[in-house]
Amino acid sequence: MRRREFMAMLGGAAVWPVAVCGQQSAIPVIGFLHAASPGPYAPMVAGFGQGLKELGYSEGQNVQIEYRWAEGHYDRLPAMAADLVQRQVTVIATGGTPTAFAAKAATSAIPIVFNVGTDPVRAGLVASLSRPGANLTGVAILTSEMSPKLLELLHELVPSAAIVALLINPTNPNVVEEMKALQGAARSLGLQLRILNANNEGEIEAAFAALVEQRVGSVVVPADPFLNSRRDQIVALAARHRMPAIYSISEITSSGGLMSYGISLTDTYRHAGIYAGKILRGAKPADLPVQQVTKLELVVNLMTAKALGIEVPGSLLARADEVIE
Repeated sequence: MRRREFMAMLGGAAVWPVAVCGQQSAIPVIGFLHAASPGPYAPMVAGFGQGLKELGYSEGQNVQIEYRWAEGHYDRLPAMAADLVQRQVTVIATGGTPTAFAAKAATSAIPIVFNVGTDPVRAGLVASLSRPGANLTGVAILTSEMSPKLLELLHELVPSAAIVALLINPTNPNVVEEMKALQGAARSLGLQLRILNANNEGEIEAAFAALVEQRVGSVVVPADPFLNSRRDQIVALAARHRMPAIYSISEITSSGGLMSYGISLTDTYRHAGIYAGKILRGAKPADLPVQQVTKLELVVNLMTAKALGIEVPGSLLARADEVIE
């Protein structure tokens, strides 16, 4: 299904009136709470739906989904989470670390399936990975552990870049871990690291302008719900400023990014959908181990490399899981 067609379908069935939910109380309702915007996350929503289908649930037939999108405004999440709790949804599925915390603060009774880019034990979301306890479980992507590898690969691709930038969303609680990991990796490689904040569209534009002024040679873009949702803007700015960039989700490289090393967000949302389906069947979150994403893929976009005038080393191409030509 094409993205435009999917979003048209999503727009027609995104919010179910309270009256409908009351009339069809036998049908479970999933509250889907996300920090970003619906358009760029259409493939991930489709992945979530695929996971539900693998457990026998299909939206609009035997399960309903109420969507809440914060559009990058993380301060809206607590009220949205509270609204879903008030509507007494059966399960809350969350996307992003700030969203998981908002849902956890809103309820200790409704099961929560999270999809986070941090260690949920260290963050305080669950008691342990094997036995989460309480009402939360889900999928964890340890992005800070991937960060040093991102810098190593970028340095291998553009060894002449002595100054590298890290584009961050300062409102994301994972930022501190990301910065520490990248700063250590930069020191070991003898590189200078510049930190550039971007938590709205205007700041992303300003950040790329600053890259040029500060003679930055390349940029690392970590996983973040807001930055992921602005991938088209970021890819376009990288092309305009002829800035080599590496990303931590493969969907961005598929959209024209130069190179990525990390996970498929669509696949992680499929796993979250499977867990939501298991809970609808009667499983308890406390008994479902948190799934850690271990499948990391290196994707290289040769079309973008050619446009930037970059010759990708054969050593990188040989290790790539996918090469886009």
